[in-house]
Amino acid sequence: MGETVEKRYRVGGMDCASCAAKIDTAVRRMPGVEDVSVSVTAGTMTVRHDGSSDLVAIEKKVTSLGYSVSQAAGRLPADTEQAGRSHHDHDHDHGDHDHAGHNHQAHDHAAEQAPDALEGLHGHDAPMVGPWWQSRKGRLTIFSGVALVVAYVIGHLVPSIAPYAFVVAMLVGLVPIARRAVTAALSGTPFSIEMLMTIAAVGAVIIHAGEEAATVVFLFLVGELLEGVAAGKARASIQSLTTLVPKRAFIEEGGTTREVPAESLAVGAIILVRPGDRIAADGTILSGESAIDEAPVTGESTPVRKGEGETVFAGTVNGDAALRVKVTAAAADNTIARVVRLVEEAQESKAPTERFIDRFSRYYTPGVVVVAALVAIMPPLLMGAAWDEWIYKGLAILLIGCPCALVISTPAAIAASLSSGARRGLLLKGGAVLETLGKVTAVALDKTGTLTEGKPQVTDVIAFARDEADVLRYAAALETGSSHPLALAILARATAVGIPVPAVNGAKALGGKGIAGTVEGQPVFFGSPKAAGEQVPLSSDQTARITALNDDGKTVSVLIVGDTLAGAIAMRDEPRDDAKSGLEALTVAGIKTVMLTGDNHRAAEAIGKELGIQVRAELMPEDKQRIVNELKRGGLIVAKVGDGINDAPALATADVGIAMGGGTDVALETADAAILHGRVSDVAAMIELSKRTMRNIVQNISIALGLKAVFLVTTIAGITGLWPAILADTGATVLVTINALRLLKPAK
Repeated sequence: MGETVEKRYRVGGMDCASCAAKIDTAVRRMPGVEDVSVSVTAGTMTVRHDGSSDLVAIEKKVTSLGYSVSQAAGRLPADTEQAGRSHHDHDHDHGDHDHAGHNHQAHDHAAEQAPDALEGLHGHDAPMVGPWWQSRKGRLTIFSGVALVVAYVIGHLVPSIAPYAFVVAMLVGLVPIARRAVTAALSGTPFSIEMLMTIAAVGAVIIHAGEEAATVVFLFLVGELLEGVAAGKARASIQSLTTLVPKRAFIEEGGTTREVPAESLAVGAIILVRPGDRIAADGTILSGESAIDEAPVTGESTPVRKGEGETVFAGTVNGDAALRVKVTAAAADNTIARVVRLVEEAQESKAPTERFIDRFSRYYTPGVVVVAALVAIMPPLLMGAAWDEWIYKGLAILLIGCPCALVISTPAAIAASLSSGARRGLLLKGGAVLETLGKVTAVALDKTGTLTEGKPQVTDVIAFARDEADVLRYAAALETGSSHPLALAILARATAVGIPVPAVNGAKALGGKGIAGTVEGQPVFFGSPKAAGEQVPLSSDQTARITALNDDGKTVSVLIVGDTLAGAIAMRDEPRDDAKSGLEALTVAGIKTVMLTGDNHRAAEAIGKELGIQVRAELMPEDKQRIVNELKRGGLIVAKVGDGINDAPALATADVGIAMGGGTDVALETADAAILHGRVSDVAAMIELSKRTMRNIVQNISIALGLKAVFLVTTIAGITGLWPAILADTGATVLVTINALRLLKPAK
């Protein structure tokens, strides 16, 4: 028995939650397997085992169920799972997934297992790509349709052999279905849709309804084909992100530039990005300045101007100048790849509603089988009714009872929302997080880096004895070469207004006071008002102006040139452009907001007053955690928004932790959700996405159960028969999937 390891697979041919659950049930029974997560929308299966499992046997088991399988990653120790997987709350009681056998007509990749002339048509494809008629599922549906038409023609020309012609037409589609039904039953899923279809079709032939049996099988194939097309569209939505990263890159080596595959770029490599090119890897700009279109990654429509030392992401578009970029992440770990991987993993986790539907369906389908049997047997036994009529109705109820539409109602909506959110820079770690977000009644936000930009900016340049340009020029000279955030703010302001910065001699930092040096032959000091006052007295007017700036939450540094008080510069970490509107959106939605910050009361209150938010300041990380707990004890569902580092305790304590960041590892992996482009307004957008998803799920469940209820009544009343019954199943499944796919489009 070795350490617990994780193996991830790509699985082709899954079209619904029933398919996924059937694989889950079969693989979970394999020796050494500890846990299984299957995502139909991502087309993936993750197996956790103790190291003794026969992986080849696991792959053969999946193949025998009718799916293609290939390894998607190497063996990973369990402790390398993504942070946040605590929310991957899988439902592990899969022993009797009655709905799990949704294997359908084409679940048969193991073409080599039987020398059937039609075997190539009976297999499941990999995720459907290209025109539907080129897929094996599409060809099987066409072949079955042609066989049905031929049977009708033969029946018209030679009526005596019509029943046999329809039986043959039925068998074209039913043989693979029946074979998969037997395999599913032996793997622990006796109540599969294949089994229901097989019983219904064979029963229909026995009561001389072969024509309807053949029609039902064909309609079943059509419905499954539509289901596969819809599932492929949902899967392609997030996978299409991977196409944003270019296939080739220009790498600098030994003074020359050559073109190489982008996937071969190693960390530390230097690449040249020409104007108009997509950036091939995450990296840091070594030289050059350009406007970067980050819409593919962050959803931000306005290009961002970036220069030396700033971070760029794979898949974004370089604007108007060439850049030299140092690669900071390999292809498998760049921002796009991590987004895709996180969304796929999130799709494997189940929301509370989804887990309830799973549990409900395990009792639902056997219940349907019992009801169908009672409908078929009791009226003839108790009331002397015609056996053929009531057996026919019982068979129709078997088809109506397929739970496919019901079990896909929730995961289809959640998968579409996760994909839609990812394309807008909103990452959610699974269905449980998505569902909880819609219930949030309070949002606690960090100040620095969340409500504010996270870096100070020069807000005021005050002239006392010198003009503003001189004040900025001398201050910038002293700060040249410093990496302190306030120094960078001053240098950035000087660069922005085009002020030339003179050289400084003998610059030295004075601990706790400021910095001094010689500029243009004059002694210059730049530091705190208190330290400046020790050298040159401040007038009452000057002191009043500095105090007023401090009251606005600004940090003020005073400049002395020679023995003259030249001026002052005020700086502040300014609110994000959309912070006020973002908070207003939350308030309009009836959500309480509060700022939790470690900053001093004066600075915090100034920002809070400007943004209109309640303020709790001078907090340690444990204080933020305590306040989140207080809000929860007050009956509120709390979301905590922070940078994912110093807010970690509060993020973990909140019902939902949301990390703000620009694609960093912390932003992507620490919390339950992440906002890639750091817009405060996206907190409200994320909550609205959750509410929209839950409304969609309610609609889907209503469609699934409503159609079944209608056809159940009409079948017992003798109004509808077998083929409308199968339409009730496949039609509901397609409607539910199409309704869920509406979530791929942003809300209007």
